[in-house]
Amino acid sequence: MIDALLRSDAASPSEGPTGTAGDAERPSSNVAPSSDDATWWRQAVVYQVYPRSFADADGDGIGDLAGIRSRVPYLQRLGVDAVWLSPFYPSALADGGYDVDDYRDVDPRLGTLADFDALVYALHGAGIRIIVDIVPNHTSNRHVWFIEALASPRGSAARDRYIFRDGSGVDGQEPPADWTSAFGGPSWEPVGDGQWYLHYFATEQPDLNWDNREVRDDFLATLRFWADRGVDGFRIDVAHGLAKELGENLPDQATLDSLPRAGGHPLWDRDEVHEIYAEWRQVFDSYSPPRTAVAEAWVESSRRPRYASPQGLGQAFNFDLLEASFDASVFRRIVEENLALAAESGSSTTWVLSNHDVVRHPTRYGLPDPDDPAEKRGAAWLLSGGADPVLDADLGLRRARAATLFVLGLPGSAYLYQGEELGLQEVVDIAPDERQDPAYFRNPGVDVGRDGCRVPIPWTTDGESFGFGDAAAHLPQPSWFGELSVAAEERDDASTLSMYRAALALRRELETDEELVWVDSPDAVAHFRRPNGWEVATNFGDTACPLPAGDVVLSSGPLEDGRLPGATTVWLRA
Repeated sequence: MIDALLRSDAASPSEGPTGTAGDAERPSSNVAPSSDDATWWRQAVVYQVYPRSFADADGDGIGDLAGIRSRVPYLQRLGVDAVWLSPFYPSALADGGYDVDDYRDVDPRLGTLADFDALVYALHGAGIRIIVDIVPNHTSNRHVWFIEALASPRGSAARDRYIFRDGSGVDGQEPPADWTSAFGGPSWEPVGDGQWYLHYFATEQPDLNWDNREVRDDFLATLRFWADRGVDGFRIDVAHGLAKELGENLPDQATLDSLPRAGGHPLWDRDEVHEIYAEWRQVFDSYSPPRTAVAEAWVESSRRPRYASPQGLGQAFNFDLLEASFDASVFRRIVEENLALAAESGSSTTWVLSNHDVVRHPTRYGLPDPDDPAEKRGAAWLLSGGADPVLDADLGLRRARAATLFVLGLPGSAYLYQGEELGLQEVVDIAPDERQDPAYFRNPGVDVGRDGCRVPIPWTTDGESFGFGDAAAHLPQPSWFGELSVAAEERDDASTLSMYRAALALRRELETDEELVWVDSPDAVAHFRRPNGWEVATNFGDTACPLPAGDVVLSSGPLEDGRLPGATTVWLRA
């Protein structure tokens, strides 16, 4: 039955042009598909590409823009509506590209601006839009502004673009406060003249001063630069962190941790941040159709609608499922809460199961289910080297496939992370000298970091890097990657890749108003109906239950006669 349900030809549009760097014209040739559709993003499927780990065209072991362009036919056949590119800017990779040297250029290891234009041309030609990452909380320490700041005296205009403070103690030899960075270690760094700069993340990522008009104007220019090149939208990194109010007397770390993050915290989610995004919205709305944006804002749920409002960024990530156990009541509650928040903002909600910062969901769902949030369980498993607790990879994949079909049936937009369509597990066996994430080096024995979800994805069953490129990949790939490669899964109608392709094709066919109605079900089942009679039922339990009435059009796994097995989702037409 599963072979019939997972029709590999259901999502096989003709392959579009890949283009070349020489034939890209800017910006007229980069007009988005269906450019009159200003609401395309509301129920879009967006595929996140981590550029250095997607495809390597020049054989240096690092993914690049030409490599991504070579895979546009794959993305088209997968059936996604948009691609979100994680940072591709010049960077020393102190934080995987989120330490940006120049916001209006391409890292030469990844290509050129002409390569970027060619990629936009190819994606648009295939009917796929493009979203790029903007990192406004901090620059890199190699940014021209920061180099100028270090060469300038205290009180200078150059230093005012960042957050500098006089040190404490004799001659400013002690930090202004005992704050700890997100990656471990102190978050204040001395510059040798009695002053220190704030870096909430890596030392190489100095925080910008968003009270400075020059900073605000420069980012407005950056948004226009990429929008003029055909970019359809922006993902805003650390969107809740730009506005800060430090004052003369800085609190200590214990006090800082105790302060509520709801409008009045010195560092996070201050109300003033929305003044910044109101200006950004004016830029977005000056284009036709308006450019979109989505906020990465780790804030209390009640604060999320303002980021997602039409006067602000327009959409905000809902990360609740990243920490949720595989449980029907938990999923139902998260859905209800986030649809209500979306209605409050006038936006649509977003659904995320994996991304470049968290343990992949097939692994999370294969770990035992104590009270700790799923992501904490994943972190503990990584610290043990994958030994404790014991991973049930088969169960994790069944649950991941079921959760994916559940999410893809919901109203709102779905964000997929590269490789999840292959059912990739987290890579745990990375040697210390091969790791790259600063969290690993700054928090030894506490945080293994995020390298395991950033390992380059496999395209072929064998080869130096499983088809990623002609050389070994920049992060080591495990031997089992070959059996989960694109080439292997394309030959299997029951593979995870085949399921994703079928689901995305059917989603377009069945897509309807952004509403759902819950259907009475057993406690372990979450069952909802969309307005056009499309129904989604997931058995989150371990034992089979009666299959709901209706014609089954897709299933995440084999079905029993008249019964819905545990860890399985079905799509039905009533």
